[in-house]
Amino acid sequence: MWIEIAHFATLLALFLSLVLFGAPLAGMHWKNMAWVRVARQAAFWICGLLTLASAGLIVSFMTHDFSVKYVAEHASLKLPTFYLATAMWGGHEGSLLLWAWFLSLFVAIAAWRHWETHPVSMPWVLSILGSLQVGFLLLVVFLSSPFVRLLDPPLDGRDLNPLLQDPGMVFHPPFLYMGYVGFAIPYAFAMAALITAQGDGEWILATRRWTLFSWIMLTIGIVFGAYWAYYELGWGGYWAWDPVENASFMPWLTGVAFLHSVMVQERRRMFKTWNLFLIITTFALSLLGTFLVRSGVLSSVHAFATDPGRGVYILMFMTVLLLFSFGLLTTKSDQLQGATQLESPWSREFSFLVNNLFLVAGACTVLLGTLYPLAVETLSSAKVSVGAPYYNKVFIPIMLGMLLLMGIGPCIPWRAASLQYLRREFLVPAIIGLAGLPAAWMVGITHPFGLAALALILFVGTTHLRDLTGNVRQRMNRESISPQVALMRLVGRNQRRYGGMLVHFGILVMVAGFVGSGLFQEERNLLLSPGDSLRLGDWNLTLESMGQTARRNWQAEEAVIRAERPGETVLLKPQKRVYNEHSQPTTEAAIHTTWREDLYVVLGEPVKAGVWAFRVYRNPLIAWIWFGSGIVTIGVLLAMLQGRRARRLAT
Repeated sequence: MWIEIAHFATLLALFLSLVLFGAPLAGMHWKNMAWVRVARQAAFWICGLLTLASAGLIVSFMTHDFSVKYVAEHASLKLPTFYLATAMWGGHEGSLLLWAWFLSLFVAIAAWRHWETHPVSMPWVLSILGSLQVGFLLLVVFLSSPFVRLLDPPLDGRDLNPLLQDPGMVFHPPFLYMGYVGFAIPYAFAMAALITAQGDGEWILATRRWTLFSWIMLTIGIVFGAYWAYYELGWGGYWAWDPVENASFMPWLTGVAFLHSVMVQERRRMFKTWNLFLIITTFALSLLGTFLVRSGVLSSVHAFATDPGRGVYILMFMTVLLLFSFGLLTTKSDQLQGATQLESPWSREFSFLVNNLFLVAGACTVLLGTLYPLAVETLSSAKVSVGAPYYNKVFIPIMLGMLLLMGIGPCIPWRAASLQYLRREFLVPAIIGLAGLPAAWMVGITHPFGLAALALILFVGTTHLRDLTGNVRQRMNRESISPQVALMRLVGRNQRRYGGMLVHFGILVMVAGFVGSGLFQEERNLLLSPGDSLRLGDWNLTLESMGQTARRNWQAEEAVIRAERPGETVLLKPQKRVYNEHSQPTTEAAIHTTWREDLYVVLGEPVKAGVWAFRVYRNPLIAWIWFGSGIVTIGVLLAMLQGRRARRLAT
């Protein structure tokens, strides 16, 4: 019964989505706001109906209703309750329903929060969001329905994909989807601003928090995915430039560009066209990510749809969106011309312009590497692959340029900076950055990219610390207060600025983790029998025993390894699991994490009686990546506390 309720609720939500799309247009045509109010109420009802539909599908999983095809394909009697409750997004159909539910939730929040503050834009915003809702609900209802019944239901299901039976993959998709879908709100406001000739920046102030929220959700989703790949796939790394990883990274890059570029429009009334281009591109790339994962056109551990019809529909949907968005931007470009011009290359606005170019170039680089193999296979039937060597040679230099701008942009004034100012602000950080190169060489960093990254980390960190400490001293002298109180007052009066500074510090910590784990990873492949030992760095590892263990729906071979170094002893238990309903084994790496390094052990296959293959890694500074992402999250949350209008306060 629950699945029928869910199906009916989705059909009704589709009908109301048509109302959400059409009623505002009718209201504007007949100049009757009652129609627009109907659309607003429809937004709330759609959210409630899709909440009911999602709950109905989850209840079907929890009650083991294997007469539902989607439940039979992604659950079993032995699947733990935690994964039963989250298996809704374990497959193609349910994940698209999750996409539609997030969109309905965000539309309802936008209709509630911005109804009174944006009376001119809201009819268009609701209509545009309604069209997006219609597009995805048509996909859910007619091409990817999770509500199909089986005439002859099985006694047990096929079980959830073993790779998805992990907390990392429970949280990774929802956060990623909140990032993807969240960008729909700024996109809708941007299109409404173009249509209503209000592209002067009011839409940016209205959507600043939406953009920050969407970007940090996407960031958290990417980090969850990287962490899952690190400990679940057993290859010792966290990022392989997988096509679907790239699909989430591209809107992240353009989202960063947009977040920085809007500051120029707020302050100097510039970059209006840039900002509209960036938000359209970011949302389009979010749809591209959905297309790549759900179409089955790319081979990836993340892509699990195989019906090309669904992919064609999403591709057509994205094409219509691009034609509408960029066509509107082109026809309305005349109204975006401003009188303000760049006054100097030594200004904050110019540094943000160059930052935009770097980030868009980076996104294009990733897009080319992701789609080129698909294009070659489509046109010639030949198979090619684009891997890490391409991205390392092309993308990393672009990101080093962005890192340099991270140290310059926030510390250079608007309009123009004098040479005396540049010398005063950047000479000491440049000297400190260059002084770190001999020390880096002595500790073994010889790769040019590694040396450049370390010098830039020192440069950026120094510029930010000098800026922060200088502002703290000014406030201490002006108000005769302690450093702690001065810092708290600074942050309290401008959360946006210092939240952004905290984000930059988090990025620096992450870059240090990238450099350490990328340049200094040690790997050993060897055969061990119980009692054998090996040496890796200052660790001595001994295989104590091999045995078997089991849980509710899997069995595993498990090794017990004692790892010792002066003052520390740990037991590591890597596993090779086989799930009851799946014959393919999965790897469960054993990881011991410290602030300095990770000790990472992977159990391979048996070679002969009593002898097993192992891979052992020492990954320096890997924890800095996860810690840095936490700092970034805190910084964004702090920036979101800033009021709707960015206050221009003296520091």
